[in-house]
Amino acid sequence: MSNDNKTLAQLRDLIDGTDQQIADLISQRARYAQEVGDTKKANGETDVVYYRPEREAQVLRTVMERNKANGGPLDDEEIARLFREIMSACLALEQPLNVAFLGPVGTFTQEAVMKHFGHSAVPMPMSAIDEVFREVEAGAAHYGVVPVENSTEGVVTHTLDNFIHSGLQICGEVVLRIHQNLLISDVTKKEGITRIYSHPQSLAQCRKWLDSHYPNAERVPVSSNAEAAKRIKGEWNSAAIASMSAADIYGLTVLNEKIEDMPDNSTRFLIIGTQQVPASGVDKTSIVVSMRNESGALYHLLEPFYRASIDLTRVETRPSRSGAWTYVFFIDFNGHQSSESVQQALKEVGEKAADLKILGSYPVGVL
Repeated sequence: MSNDNKTLAQLRDLIDGTDQQIADLISQRARYAQEVGDTKKANGETDVVYYRPEREAQVLRTVMERNKANGGPLDDEEIARLFREIMSACLALEQPLNVAFLGPVGTFTQEAVMKHFGHSAVPMPMSAIDEVFREVEAGAAHYGVVPVENSTEGVVTHTLDNFIHSGLQICGEVVLRIHQNLLISDVTKKEGITRIYSHPQSLAQCRKWLDSHYPNAERVPVSSNAEAAKRIKGEWNSAAIASMSAADIYGLTVLNEKIEDMPDNSTRFLIIGTQQVPASGVDKTSIVVSMRNESGALYHLLEPFYRASIDLTRVETRPSRSGAWTYVFFIDFNGHQSSESVQQALKEVGEKAADLKILGSYPVGVL
């Protein structure tokens, strides 16, 4: 055996030994997670909360910081994704999480579920955003995941409108890089495509590409990209715009990859639940405010945040259902509602507003 082969054999032995250590440590971590659940029950806690968004965010940030300090060969996000899956599997030993999302199976929202909760969560596809809210409010799902804004096409109005009357809290956020793909089925005639199905936002995100490549094809909006993928199975003249996962799930072929007009196309999703989330150290707060219809209303709304040096990350306006030509404002800003500066700003806004509702404080998305 040559020296090179001996070195290779030794390296493989080292890898095998390291794999054993990793497996042992993961098992040890899982046992600790079980003990945490048992301790909560033994302490007589009612409505035990097993999933702690602020704790997971802190763990993932620490993992990334340690990786950066150690100069590991894997990048920070890759390390964090590995730990996300370990935590997901350990949490499932305490309580598998049922997570409602905008279905059917194969949507980008399902990808957001897996990215945020890991693959040990139990995804529950719903046919509409309203149903996601209802499932969580009824207790049939522990959490829900809903899209709130796209970097290209802007806000998802159905999600914002649901927050106005819902008592649910925002517990987290996740940003997903969106790649759109043109899919065909085994019966599709490539030269005869005259109809393209997709969600309205996806069609809008690929508008220029479609104008260039399929200017005469009918663009048919449907409830989701996964629904589009299902529809083309029996139509020889149809294609769908959807994700790679939808292609795998429904047995379709990717005719063209990454057809979105903007290369940095991303969608932000919100995690909704019933719990208030303690501060994690790097947090964001969302509120909805209804202002009286008077001169300088917007100035009076924003000025307290400016004086408190609070960074506003998003301001959206929606028509109010209480009367014509009146509006509500959805605002995201950096900081947790428990901090003194945020409390003072919200107090001042509340004194000037017709109504103020805190939708939740939650960790800024780590992945």
